[in-house]
Amino acid sequence: MAEGPPPTAAQRYRPNRFVSLPAELDPNTYDASPEKRRAEAERLALRARLKRQYQLQLNNPNPPAIIEDPALIRWAYARTQNVYPTFRPTPKTSLLGAIFAIGPLLFWGAAFKIDR
Repeated sequence: MAEGPPPTAAQRYRPNRFVSLPAELDPNTYDASPEKRRAEAERLALRARLKRQYQLQLNNPNPPAIIEDPALIRWAYARTQNVYPTFRPTPKTSLLGAIFAIGPLLFWGAAFKIDR
């Protein structure tokens, strides 16, 4: 009697209590519901439209002075302008600020005093 082909590594793999199941073998990852697949397709279509719009602006023979990328504008705003509204002074940040502001001065002062 001829046996079928040998099982693949994915078929032979059995999770154990020490190692979690890899994402490639997790049915929750690749066995998505129709709603989840539809939402992913909508996000992919939106991303493709935005990418096409940006590429058309970039490759335009008569380009505007500034080509705006909304994602880059949001990132730059979050990086530069939105720092202080999200900062909360805590004992840890105050201590770190004091260490990084006063610490080097004390260190170099002691180093030069001892070096004399």
